Amino acid sequence: MTREQFILFVKQEQESLRRFLLALCCGHTDDADDIAQETFVKAYVSMADYDEKGRGAIWLRRIAYTTFLNFRKSQKLRTAEVLSNSLPIPSTDNADSSFHNQELHRALTFLSETERTSIVMHYIEGYKINEIAEVTHQSESAIKKQLQRGRDELKKRISYDRR
Repeated sequence: MTREQFILFVKQEQESLRRFLLALCCGHTDDADDIAQETFVKAYVSMADYDEKGRGAIWLRRIAYTTFLNFRKSQKLRTAEVLSNSLPIPSTDNADSSFHNQELHRALTFLSETERTSIVMHYIEGYKINEIAEVTHQSESAIKKQLQRGRDELKKRISYDRR
């Protein structure tokens, strides 16, 4: 991958990668932005090793996921504890767009990191189970189980307007 190809690749992937990391970070934009920046730096440094023709998004997600896990370990974040004690802010059509996914981000904090990653990649980013398994270095059956447990937990945590 040449430098010019990498720049184009970053332009194509940056919004999607940021959404992915924002969900993994349960709405913490500063953390997601830091991890995204570090991910792109790591990708740039290792772009000479890139040989996965047509699979750049998977390659980048693998780097981002590993970077996210390392970030979580180094920072020892207590996201779930902090957010579980916060009060929910109701979202309306007039609400600031930054609160649009607040309930989802709050609910995601109750999932394990592996469940959260599987849910985000499959339902928000649209990745197939085999692709998630490749990114996270887990079996497809493990991903299916994480998706099932994650869905069950999210159903308990997210309120629905039942009119």
